[in-house]
Amino acid sequence: MSFIQWTDRRLRSSALGLTFVLAGTASSALAADPTLAGQPPEPPFDQERFNNEYPQRNWSLIVGAGAIYEPEYEGGDEFEVQALPFIVFTYGEWLQIDPRGLTVTAFQNDGFALAAKVGYEGGRDEDDADRLDGLGDIDFAATIGAKASYSWKGFEFYASVDQTIDGSESLIGTFGAEYQAPVTERLILGAGVEAVLANSKHMEAYFGVNAAQAARSGLSEYKPDAGLKRVNVSASATYMLSESWLIRGEASLGILTGDAADSPIVEEKLQPSTSVFVGYKF
Repeated sequence: MSFIQWTDRRLRSSALGLTFVLAGTASSALAADPTLAGQPPEPPFDQERFNNEYPQRNWSLIVGAGAIYEPEYEGGDEFEVQALPFIVFTYGEWLQIDPRGLTVTAFQNDGFALAAKVGYEGGRDEDDADRLDGLGDIDFAATIGAKASYSWKGFEFYASVDQTIDGSESLIGTFGAEYQAPVTERLILGAGVEAVLANSKHMEAYFGVNAAQAARSGLSEYKPDAGLKRVNVSASATYMLSESWLIRGEASLGILTGDAADSPIVEEKLQPSTSVFVGYKF
């Protein structure tokens, strides 16, 4: 039993004892005062009200920080480490706020769920890597989207679509499956695979080279078409260090495909990354 649970139990016991004392005092006063003798008796003590006095909360909050080791840009062959703070807040089964944005689940039934999403697209700066010199920047922008999923015995199968507002005006579709399994009371392992499709505006913004860009960068002109741009596979482990502290690690590999892989911007088709986060759960 944790200190908090022990304290709650002591407080409940004290409140219950105080109630009995007050009830006994009121009964003695009633018997001593003849003006109150003719009044109807007080209702019996309701034990259930005190048993349910402390309802279970329906929200959770995790605050923490970590680092990710990944390519300097999508298609790059050099890596960088970025320190990242993160917050994950959930309310009931319908609201989640995490580093990717906000998700509102509008429908759930027998494992099926439909959700609306608001997030962001990070964009890209031409000074992120030497290969991008002369290609210009891609602006940071907001995204809106929707997700349909089905959960069954630790598996989640999902399909989502996200539209970028301004910026690259990307339309991204993602299809995938993920599995989470508790190995012990403290350790949870996971694995996933997904395919990412993109419209022509996204492909041209991130993998295309127009005439002006070719003149500035020295790269050959290239106009990619819409289609499957990459496949991702991942593995993760979450370990509860205590009732409140947790650590999570993840390793993933992105494989660029199709016109994205053939772009002169791309120096490496295989895009691995690793991350580690430590968080405190309230």
